[in-house]
Amino acid sequence: MEEQKIVKYPYRWIVLAVFMFTMAIQQMVWINFAPITGDAAKFYGVSELSIGMLSMVFMIVYIVFSLPSSWLIDTIGFRYATGLGAALTGIFALLRGIYASDYKMVLIFQIGIAIGQPLIINAVTKVAARWFPVKERATASGLAWLAGYVGLIVGLILTPYLAGSYGIPETLLYFGIASSLVAIGFLIFARERPPTPQCTPEQEERSLVFDGLKKIIRKKDFILLTIVFFIGLGIFNGLSTWIENIVKPRGFTSAQAGIMGGVMIASGILGSGIVPLLSDKLRNRILFIFLAVAGSVPGLIGITFATNYTVMLISAFVLGFFLLSTAPIAFQYGSEIAYPAPEGTSTGILMMAGQISGIIFIFGMDMFKSPKNGSMMISMIVLVVLMILNAVITTRLRESALIRDSKAAHKTEQKAEMFIS
Repeated sequence: MEEQKIVKYPYRWIVLAVFMFTMAIQQMVWINFAPITGDAAKFYGVSELSIGMLSMVFMIVYIVFSLPSSWLIDTIGFRYATGLGAALTGIFALLRGIYASDYKMVLIFQIGIAIGQPLIINAVTKVAARWFPVKERATASGLAWLAGYVGLIVGLILTPYLAGSYGIPETLLYFGIASSLVAIGFLIFARERPPTPQCTPEQEERSLVFDGLKKIIRKKDFILLTIVFFIGLGIFNGLSTWIENIVKPRGFTSAQAGIMGGVMIASGILGSGIVPLLSDKLRNRILFIFLAVAGSVPGLIGITFATNYTVMLISAFVLGFFLLSTAPIAFQYGSEIAYPAPEGTSTGILMMAGQISGIIFIFGMDMFKSPKNGSMMISMIVLVVLMILNAVITTRLRESALIRDSKAAHKTEQKAEMFIS
């Protein structure tokens, strides 16, 4: 089956849309407490680290449930597996809102929400592979991650506003209701696959989950990509969790921290709409992965040292545009070089690496903050050095065979068209 003969079904955009809403709400409820760390600590009468734990629990739970979630996605399909994740998110987010005045209950329900996260996130490349041809998959993955970033920016900006206007319990209840509605929408409209495959039969066939896992860990490019995720996603998780604490010692307010986080995610949305599209159009993954990681360095340096709010916002924009646009391309690249391992398995391993590093970075940043004013300058300098190292590592990656074959087929088509004309 040649790529140009593949039937593209309009309903793929409906499936992608309901999946995007599910991604968005999951990220929204994860980030709720990051921009109100101080206020939440006072409200519940606990330490700021305890509030940080409400975000960090997602990373801890992800490590435990990532591979089982990937197994479910690759075995029973993303419609049922992600549907379960959406249901868990809706149910426990609603319960979190109902019992929002009790920190222990909130923590328990955060764990319930967190169990649903890998069932959603690990399905990104599976949705793209099921419903989209090769030349549209980075774009589809990019749109899915763009939705996740929209969820983050809404959570970062809307949570402080709602909490300040109505209170923390009411805010969590509103997010719980929204999560339930999104879950219902996914269960109604999601479909597992189109009537015909979106790739050739040999590309469609994937190995069993654990057989694929054995093959993945032997591939040099995938190991290097895992290191890239370990550093890059760990840095993002650290920044997202401690965003208020990073900038407050330099005189910035909680509201400014929320806006800064919003700008970072908004620029990530822009990058995720542009960079994966270019990657698909030019049929190149490695160049754009390198440019995205390298471009993150100046933004991270600015966030580390800036004392002027305008400079801080510009730095957040640069960091978000490049760092967050890396994810959709890198996940798609990971699924391509991991072949014949299932898409859910490759995505799960990469995400798990980032969650492990996120826990390490979050605890490390809290451990090494200044006892005098809470400054995280030392930790931020370390993150800058690690990001530079990450850019160097990306230069060692090789293009996937799927992209090389697609590029060769495209050149053949162009020559045939020239010959005919």
